[in-house]
Amino acid sequence: MPDVDDLKEGKQYHTETPQTTEGFFLKGSNSLDWGMKNRLARIFNPKTGRTVMLAIDHGYFQGPTTGLERIDINIMPLVPYADTLMLTRGILRSIVPPSFTTPIVLRASGGTSILKELSNEEIAVDIEDSIRLNVCAMAVQVFIGGEYERQSIINMTRLVDMGNRYGIPTLAVTAVGKDMARDARYFRLATRICAELGAQYIKSYYIDEGFETVTASCPVPIVMAGGKKLPELDALTMAYNAVQQGAAGVDMGRNIFQSEAPVAMIQAVKAVVHDNETPQKAFDLYTTLKNEGR
Repeated sequence: MPDVDDLKEGKQYHTETPQTTEGFFLKGSNSLDWGMKNRLARIFNPKTGRTVMLAIDHGYFQGPTTGLERIDINIMPLVPYADTLMLTRGILRSIVPPSFTTPIVLRASGGTSILKELSNEEIAVDIEDSIRLNVCAMAVQVFIGGEYERQSIINMTRLVDMGNRYGIPTLAVTAVGKDMARDARYFRLATRICAELGAQYIKSYYIDEGFETVTASCPVPIVMAGGKKLPELDALTMAYNAVQQGAAGVDMGRNIFQSEAPVAMIQAVKAVVHDNETPQKAFDLYTTLKNEGR
C-alpha cells in the first residue's frame, strides 16, 4: 500500500483485483443475470456445484402422504440438513418459521389430484407471491407425452418468462405420471425440450441404462428425482450413480422422510452428493447415526 509521501509525490498505483477467467460454476448459467445466479448459488453449493433438495410438495395432489401427515414434527427437524426445501406456499406460510434460511423452491403448478388426469395442470402461483415469499426458484411439472402435454409446456414457458423478468429461476420437473416405465430416449427428449424452452434447471428420474446420455445432452443442470421409496442402501446407490453420471444433485422426498431414520438418511445422502462417498460408506454412516439416535 502507498504511504502518504508517495501520494503527495503523485505516484500512480495499480491495485490488482482478483478476477476469474472461468464461467459461473453451474452448467449453462454463465449468461444469466446476477440475481438469478445468486439464487442458483443458494440452491447449488458453489464448492461442489451440487444440491440436496428435500421435496415435501407431494400433498398438493396426493393429500397427507405417509410421512407428511405432520410436517411440523416429521419434516422440520430435517430442514437444517437440506440445501434446498421444495414445497407449496400453503405449507411454507402455515408451518415453516420465517427464521429458517434454507432456500425455498416453490411448487408453482397444480390443478388436479391423483383422482384425475395428472397432466391437466395450470400455473397455480402468481409471480408476485413468489417474490413476496422470497423464493429461490419456482417448480412446474412438464408432462412430455401426456394427455395435456402442450398445456404443461406452455405453463413452463410462461413461468420462465415471468421468472426471467424478476430473476427467479424455473425448475422444470419431467413428470411421468403414474407410469414410470420410461427409458433414456424419453428422458433425453423431455429434458432437452425443457432446456430448449428456457428452464434454468431440470428435475428428472434416474434410469439404470443411459442416464449419462441424458445429463450429457442437456445444456442445463439435471437434479435426480428420488421417486418411490427404496431400501436405504438402494436409494444411496441410486443417488451415487446419478451424480457420478452427471447429475447436479438429488431431490429426494419419500426416500428420506419415509426412512426409518430420516435425519440419519439425509446426512448420508449429503455425504454421497457433496463428498462423493460410496454407497456402502454412506450406508454405514446412516446406520451409525441411526443407532446413535441422530
